[in-house]
Amino acid sequence: MNILISCILLVVGFIMLVKGADWFVDGAAEIAAKFGIPQIVIGLTIVAMGTSAPEAAVSITAALEGSAAITIGNVVGSNILNILIILGISSVIVSIAVAKSTILYEIPYMLFVTLLLLGFGMTGGQITLVEGILLWLAFLVYLGYLFRMAKKDKVDVEEKEEKQPLWKLIILTIVGLGLIVWGSDVTVNAATDIAKVLGMSERFIGLTIVALGTSLPELFTSVSAARKGKADIAIGNIVGSNMFNILFVVGTTALITPVVFASNFIIDTVIAFAAGVLLWVCVVRKRKLTRSGGVLMLIGYAAYFAYLMMLS
Repeated sequence: MNILISCILLVVGFIMLVKGADWFVDGAAEIAAKFGIPQIVIGLTIVAMGTSAPEAAVSITAALEGSAAITIGNVVGSNILNILIILGISSVIVSIAVAKSTILYEIPYMLFVTLLLLGFGMTGGQITLVEGILLWLAFLVYLGYLFRMAKKDKVDVEEKEEKQPLWKLIILTIVGLGLIVWGSDVTVNAATDIAKVLGMSERFIGLTIVALGTSLPELFTSVSAARKGKADIAIGNIVGSNMFNILFVVGTTALITPVVFASNFIIDTVIAFAAGVLLWVCVVRKRKLTRSGGVLMLIGYAAYFAYLMMLS
């Protein structure tokens, strides 16, 4: 009976995610258009931070409860999934155009902060208060870059018939985000219950199901954005989320308490870096992520998943 309820909740969670992603992308894109804000900036900021809310909530709550050890697994696992699964699936559905600034600046900066996390973790086996401050400083540098880009690349607002008033768009965006976060919580809890009934280990559940669960907002938002032709939101969402996960989530958690960086997460962080390099290689020439690149990413995640299965 319990597993039946969990299966029903799993379906309900997915429905909430699909509908929430549609509303969130539509609302955010329309708000950007009204104010002349480039969609890449919206993707890298509001959408990226909004869809990273589950990772932030899980990690910061865990730190307050004295369980900061789950932070690295949650963040690194989500970052790997964001690139290999989410961009992989999105680009298999439709090719995703990539902005020149993303190739030149944002992806390289994402690779830099991933190496920064790896370096901090390898020295002392934990992310300390000082390192948390350094991550936050890197986050402020990133926000400064986005602010400068928003001012420099501001687009002219076209005079056209108003589709929806601003207040409705704001409500649509907030409700959509709420459904995404709530739906991911419902989905991950139901999936975890099912996995436990099937006898899967806690570590395996954490690195796969929980990481996937907290990445579901990015998945549904990116697929929805890509299908609607809003590629800048799709790619910006993932690159921005990965940087937000490391700089804000890990950085903030480290300000509360030292974050344990177990030695077995070194390989996972290296894989997260390799996934970023693969993304850059796939988009650097044609400035788009094609179906072949997406297939390559999905194969990469299949190999990583097989590695996790061997360890569990």
